Amino acid sequence: MAITSAEAIVPQPAAAEMDEHGEQAAMAKKKRHSRAEIATKLVQANDLATRGRLQSEIARTLGVSVMTLHRWRKASHGPQAAHGVGEPNGAGGRGNRIAELQLENSRLRRLVTDLLLEKIRFEEAAKLPA
Repeated sequence: MAITSAEAIVPQPAAAEMDEHGEQAAMAKKKRHSRAEIATKLVQANDLATRGRLQSEIARTLGVSVMTLHRWRKASHGPQAAHGVGEPNGAGGRGNRIAELQLENSRLRRLVTDLLLEKIRFEEAAKLPA
């Protein structure tokens, strides 16, 4: 088998890069993940991170780049969090938690205001008889 000049110029993919039909596998092909897939992968990533795995190992395990993992994590803290499809207190739970904290904050503010007014009344009452 003689090598033509065109074959010498164009590098052929290694056998590991070829699929069963002899076509080159698209390893760098971009893939759009659904929100559910992203949420599942973020849950897995958080689980691996709590086990002490490196970010590069986590990304390799999930089949994404470190930058993609970082972008997903950053986006999950935004207003439209895809986080929580696989978690009981996901994005909706986070919003509920904020609402609960705001309600508790307003109750505590009212309580402090009532106590301050009561303190002022007691101070005024202490000044009157004296």
